[in-house]
Amino acid sequence: MNARISSILQWLGFAAGMAATVGAGSVLDGTGKQAATFGGILLSLAAGTALAKRDPIKSFLRRRSTLWFLFVFNLLVAVSAGFALEGAQGITAVVGMGVVSLGAAFGLVKGRGVHQHA
Repeated sequence: MNARISSILQWLGFAAGMAATVGAGSVLDGTGKQAATFGGILLSLAAGTALAKRDPIKSFLRRRSTLWFLFVFNLLVAVSAGFALEGAQGITAVVGMGVVSLGAAFGLVKGRGVHQHA
């Protein structure tokens, strides 16, 4: 039961962080908006990292097909964002999606010697 409560709290933290990140602009202005956005990013990142270490998500993220999808999709989004967005927003999108793509690429290279079934 304790693991179930922990899991529920992690999912709630992740959802609250995502909601704060996305919704801060429509409710707040100025410094409060920035604080809520960055706080939401940190909360969702921390909760998402904890969730990614648990099964079944952990085993899903290790599959070669998942890693290939993350690599190709995020690389395409990063390249597209570089052309579609300007300024700090474009740079942030390119870097963020590029990091996810590189992480998936490292996962593919790391698991190269080990044959995993999809």
